[in-house]
Amino acid sequence: MDSIGTALSALDYAAVFVFGATGALAAARRRHDIVTFGFFAAVTGVGGGTLRDLLVGAPVFWVARPTYVAACLAAAVAVWLLGPRRFRARLLTWLDALGMSAYTVVGSAKALALGAPPFSAVIMGVLTATFGGVLRDVLAEEPSILLKREIYVTAALGGASAYVLLTLSGLPAVSAALAGFAVAAVVRGGAIAFGWSLPGFRGVDEV
Repeated sequence: MDSIGTALSALDYAAVFVFGATGALAAARRRHDIVTFGFFAAVTGVGGGTLRDLLVGAPVFWVARPTYVAACLAAAVAVWLLGPRRFRARLLTWLDALGMSAYTVVGSAKALALGAPPFSAVIMGVLTATFGGVLRDVLAEEPSILLKREIYVTAALGGASAYVLLTLSGLPAVSAALAGFAVAAVVRGGAIAFGWSLPGFRGVDEV
């Protein structure tokens, strides 16, 4: 495996584990059993990548490599054994930001490798990074991340766009991946630290 492949694989597993932990925490808040912990973790961890693979017509990544699901289950067991208090919400928010940034690059890179057009590759990066969290919120009956004003999807869009554009411009793959990761992480980090948000619609209220 080349250097970019190794780096993307490491980012992929790290993102899956972190997302899996957020899914397990959602189950913990609802006081579910260990099986549901594992289910929430798996859906959250591999949900985005599964949707990406289905849309681009690729074999679903975790079917041939069940170690991805194992990483999700490991995250669920860790939350179950250590308790949600050990996974401080603030720390996990930052880890989730890093996982989202990694998944953004991984999703776009896989789509490009499979021959997807640049615009589609950007969308695949965004879906890979965000869809698992949407599924988690739906299952946990919590407000969807899409309904929050704080920037999240926009950060994934920025990171995916940067990665795809830099790749097409001829920048070495590792440099493009790091740049895309950095853009997503900085934008999401700013949203967490400073409450960045996009302006909402200010249309005329209906009478």
